[in-house]
Amino acid sequence: MSASVDLWTLLREKFERNGGVEIEDLILFCRQMHTLTKAGVPMIRALKGLTETARKPAMGRTLKAVCDDLESGRDLSGALARYPKIFPPLLTSMVQVGENTGKLDETFLQVATYLTMEKDTIDRVKQAMRYPTFVVVAISIAIAILSLFVIPTFEKVFKGFGAELPLPTRIILGISRFSVSYWPHILIILVLAFYGVRRWLRTDKGKYTWDKLKLRLPVVGSIILRATLTRFSRAFSMGFSAGVPLVQALSFTARAVDNSFVGERLEQMRNGIERGDTLTRSARSTGMFTPLVLQMLAVGEETGAVDQMLLEVAEFYEREVDYDLKNITSAIEPILIVFIGAMVLVLALGVFLPMWNLSQVVR
Repeated sequence: MSASVDLWTLLREKFERNGGVEIEDLILFCRQMHTLTKAGVPMIRALKGLTETARKPAMGRTLKAVCDDLESGRDLSGALARYPKIFPPLLTSMVQVGENTGKLDETFLQVATYLTMEKDTIDRVKQAMRYPTFVVVAISIAIAILSLFVIPTFEKVFKGFGAELPLPTRIILGISRFSVSYWPHILIILVLAFYGVRRWLRTDKGKYTWDKLKLRLPVVGSIILRATLTRFSRAFSMGFSAGVPLVQALSFTARAVDNSFVGERLEQMRNGIERGDTLTRSARSTGMFTPLVLQMLAVGEETGAVDQMLLEVAEFYEREVDYDLKNITSAIEPILIVFIGAMVLVLALGVFLPMWNLSQVVR
């Protein structure tokens, strides 16, 4: 459940930060730029056309500013880099490579393909977590209704007979009375806690701690790790095959994975390469990569096909993540059953014990 909440929170915060520009808008922008540059349309003219037809006002304003930068003599990658909330580092770095190699149209197509796969992964995660979220919310609502309306009725009946409620029922009633009496205070505490945690997660330390923790969550932690390794493999392979220097490719890949903990490990890997270590030794020293990734990196270094080996890693993990996401409901069901069983047991003791005792009192 934490992974689902985390994903929705990140998506919402990203939506708020960049003025409503979503990953679909970036995919559309890259595909349109691929078509226009391949057709030989001048860059400024192409961007002005996209400015007029942009679906989001924030995207239109940003493209207009990029046009102004181009007219003032700035190159496209430099103009895009001035707006990191709209255009991610991966996009600007790849555009820079495309400008240097004269293959800007192919670069936009590669980035569009990469972003499309990212969107598919996000959509699959949201779909997989929908069922567990619905079950937990429904059970929570049922408990609230029983605690606030059903069980207090037994208290009135028992008082009428001068009898005492069973201990489990008294405990539930105590929680219910406390919630009814102090719900404004509880609500304020929850709101403050929510905004406090949210603000802490925006700090470097908070984001690093949560990014490290979510890789170790039960059930979903392994999926998140493999999805992150897929993102690393595909982004690094794309940059390396496009001719980006190894150190620079690791730098923008560290920002593209959107995980502070993994990004720090990639920076350590880059520092190791700068000291003269091989790619495989630097990757092994981080302690983050799976044996499969290390083995493919070693083979890639020996054959000079690191990009192809990492692409195969990305495709392998994509299949694994897709399979696990399709079956995540089956993996979470035992946890849900235990959780729901405990809640039902508490409710059963709270509801049926007073009914049994009430029949004794009436006799």
